[in-house]
Amino acid sequence: MSVIPAAGTVPWRRRRGALEVAVVHRPKYDDWSWAKGKLDPGEEWPVAAVRETQEETGLEVRLGLPLPPTAYTVLDRMGQPAAKEVRYWAAEVVGGAGALDNEIDEVSWLDVVTAHERLDYARDREQLRAVVRADGQGNLTTWPLVVVRHAKARSRSSWGREDPLRPLDARGTAQAAAIVPLLAAFGISRLVSSPSTRCADTLRPYAAATGLPLKLRDGLSEEGFVADPDRAVHHLRRAFDRGAATAICSHGPVLPTLLETLRHYVDLTSEEGAVADARLSEAADLAMGKGEVLVCHVVSTGIAARIVAVERHRS
Repeated sequence: MSVIPAAGTVPWRRRRGALEVAVVHRPKYDDWSWAKGKLDPGEEWPVAAVRETQEETGLEVRLGLPLPPTAYTVLDRMGQPAAKEVRYWAAEVVGGAGALDNEIDEVSWLDVVTAHERLDYARDREQLRAVVRADGQGNLTTWPLVVVRHAKARSRSSWGREDPLRPLDARGTAQAAAIVPLLAAFGISRLVSSPSTRCADTLRPYAAATGLPLKLRDGLSEEGFVADPDRAVHHLRRAFDRGAATAICSHGPVLPTLLETLRHYVDLTSEEGAVADARLSEAADLAMGKGEVLVCHVVSTGIAARIVAVERHRS
């Protein structure tokens, strides 16, 4: 059976202190569900979730916690059974006029009890329950701390100049471009990188697209890490102190130390925390791929900061 990948969001807000979520009505099916849609060819799941939400509801959102996925059987374009796999994120509205897509004729903000009753499919209530549970645990309001391994660069053997000047190759340039909408989906607003060309050029397209400054830190370079490993950890801890939506780009030899440091911030009191810790451990032990983006969802800042979920996106 073929698989149809799709992605969507559960937009949420607080109104007079009460949690509300946005559900959509599809006149074609006369049903109430979450905003969602199929991935475009080569599109990342989070990027599709943001795009489909904007296209269907007119709302611009920033992704937060990943929510339980769902899968069910539909008919493909040839009339054959196919498995539709949908991944969801909790999402905060950051803009948009709310103009509706022709597939959607109504968007309603509802309290969670009313939303539970309004949703037509039992599978959609799984995401709602996850949002309510996260809210009860104080884990719904998060900010993203993203670790990026630099995109693919020219080989050391083919480069006759200083290693820090080694540039991205064609594949790496394409990876850097693909990272732009992925970072945008999580609302990244601060960029920190090793000054090595292959790292800086991995984040530079996003900096250019957003107008954000790209802050270069010697402690995140391979050479700086060899001289003083604590400097890389210092830059990571500074990100936790700031609490801004931050992307940090560094090198393969530096990342295991950064990832092991991140494990100290994981909230191990929940099942989601245990999964997050396992993903960080795996990334540290088996190495992140070049151009890979690892997203940590963080609650609070400084010494009170807790990582409550981790995602890995490999290009």
